[in-house]
Amino acid sequence: QLQAFGGGLVQAGGSLRLSCAASGHTFSSGTVAWFRQVAGNEREFVAARRWMFSTNVYGDSVKGRFSLTRDVAETTVFLQMNSLKPEDTATYYCAVTARNLIMSALRDGERYDYWGQGTLVTVSS
Repeated sequence: QLQAFGGGLVQAGGSLRLSCAASGHTFSSGTVAWFRQVAGNEREFVAARRWMFSTNVYGDSVKGRFSLTRDVAETTVFLQMNSLKPEDTATYYCAVTARNLIMSALRDGERYDYWGQGTLVTVSS
């Protein structure tokens, strides 16, 4: 079971760090990703990492501002969000799959098997 938390209200230009914790699961294999969604809009890919590789993949709208990391115990994944903009306002979800997804599949939410409940991020202008 995944649990995402850490959302809240922040002013534009500020930072937040989201966390994704998994009970009975360690973030040491497979693929983990963050997506976001605004009500009425399509889900948007934010970031992903395949643990067998050493690089992260980011959506174009967050590249250079967001960073996906993991704690030493491999039980929690973080999404560090800097230089936040009002357009970053959304509910953020973490998702995992035991598979090492190919690059072209990372942005497809249908490829992930487990989802957290979402945490709301609101960026005021």
